[in-house]
Amino acid sequence: MIGKEESTVKRMLARCGLAAATLMLAAAPALADDPKVDTGDAAWMLTSTALVLMMTVPGVALFYAGMVRKKNVLATMMQSFFITALVTVLWMVAGYSIAFGEGGAYYGDMSRLLLSGITESWDKPFTLGTGDSAVAFTIPESVFLMFQMTFAIITAALITGAIADRMKFSALVLFITLWTLLVYSPIAHWVWHPNGWLFALGALDFAGGTVVHINAGVAGLVAALVLGKRIGYGTENMSPFNLGLAVIGASLLWVGWFGFNAGSAGSSGGGRAGMAMLVTQIAAGGAVLSWTFAEWIIKGKPSVLGAISGAVAGLVAITPAAGFVLPGSALIIGVVAGLAGLWGATALKHALGYDDSLDAFGVHGICGIVGALLVGFLAYGPLSATTAAPDGSGGSMEQFIKQAYAVGATLIFTAVGTFILLKVVDVIIGLRVSEEEEREGLDVTLHGERLN
Repeated sequence: MIGKEESTVKRMLARCGLAAATLMLAAAPALADDPKVDTGDAAWMLTSTALVLMMTVPGVALFYAGMVRKKNVLATMMQSFFITALVTVLWMVAGYSIAFGEGGAYYGDMSRLLLSGITESWDKPFTLGTGDSAVAFTIPESVFLMFQMTFAIITAALITGAIADRMKFSALVLFITLWTLLVYSPIAHWVWHPNGWLFALGALDFAGGTVVHINAGVAGLVAALVLGKRIGYGTENMSPFNLGLAVIGASLLWVGWFGFNAGSAGSSGGGRAGMAMLVTQIAAGGAVLSWTFAEWIIKGKPSVLGAISGAVAGLVAITPAAGFVLPGSALIIGVVAGLAGLWGATALKHALGYDDSLDAFGVHGICGIVGALLVGFLAYGPLSATTAAPDGSGGSMEQFIKQAYAVGATLIFTAVGTFILLKVVDVIIGLRVSEEEEREGLDVTLHGERLN
C-alpha cells in the first residue's frame, strides 16, 4: 500500500494499535488487487431494502387493514405478514433464479436455485448478465437479491387489496406461490435482466411500473372478477373500520417509497438517486392535491381516504419514471395520476360493476399504466446517459410506442396467467369461503381470533 493509502494506514495504526494495523498492512496487497464494494453504495442499498420491506410490513398491512370491516382486520393483516415470509422463501428457492438467472429473453434459469453460487464472490461487486448488455454493480449480489426480494414481496401483497373479505387463506397461499414463480418472476426477467426482451427493446421501467404495479393491479382485477362480489356489496354498509390505521399505513408507504424509487438507482452516487427521491416526493404531493381538490369539487368535501389514496396514486405513477424525469415532469405525472386514480377507484369501477375491494386495480393498475406511458414522452435523456449511450433515453413518439408495447405485454401475460392459476387453485381446494364464513368474518372463521 503506497501514497495516500499508506498514510491512511498509519493514522489507523495510531488509533487501533500495532497488532490491528499490522494485520491490515499484511492484507493490503491482496485487497489492492481485488475489486472492492463501494461502501457508500452498499450502505444506501441496505437502507433502501429495509425501507421497501417496511412498505409491506407494516405499511400495506396497516393501509389495507384500516379500510376493511372490523371482522376482517386481523385476516387482512395476516395476509401481508404471511406473504412476506412466504415470498422470502420462494425467492430463495427459485424466484430469484427465474427472474435474474442468465436464461434467455423470457425466462431465467436454474443456476441460482437455493441461491447456489452466492458464496463465490459474496464480498465482491457483481455483474448482472454477460456480454455488451451486462450491468455492473458496486454492491454484493446478496444486497441486490435482497433488494429485489422486497419488490417481489410487496407486489404479491398488493393483490390482496382486490380480494379482501372473501378468499380462503389456503387458496391465497397456493395462488401466491404459483403466481410469484410463474407470473411475477418472468416479468421481472423481461424488464430488468439484460437478456430480457423488454430490456432489449428499450422499454423504461425504473422501479416497477410494469413489474410491480400493473402486474399486481391486473392480477387483483382478474382475481376480483373470478371470485365475484362480496356478499352485500352495493347494499350493505362496508365503511372502513379504522381510517387512522390506513393513514399510518399510507404514511409508511410514502416514506418507504424513497427506498423503492431512489434505491432503484443501484447506488448513492451520480445524482440519479437524489433526483429519483426528489421527483418521487413532488409526484406524490401533486397527486394528493389533484385527487383531493377534484373530490372536493365533486362531493363537496375533501376526504381523508381520498388524500391517502391520492398519495399512493402519485407514488405508483412516478415509479417507472423516477430515474428518467425532471421535477416539472414529475408534477405533471402526479397531477394526472391523482385524477386517473380517482376515476379508476370510482367511475370506472361503478361503470363496470366489479368489486375491487380496496382499489388495487383502480390505483395501482391505472396509475401504473399512466406512469409507464407518460415517461415515454417526458423522459430526460441526460439522466440515463452512459458512455455507450451518451444521449440516454429521451422522450419521443418512438419511446412512447415502446412503453405502450411493454404495458400491453404485461397486461396480457398477467391477465391470462392469473386467470389460469386461479382456476387451477379453485379446482384443487376452492377459492372462496362459504357465505356463512364471510358473514361472520374471516378473523374468526379462518384464524380463530377477533378484535375486541
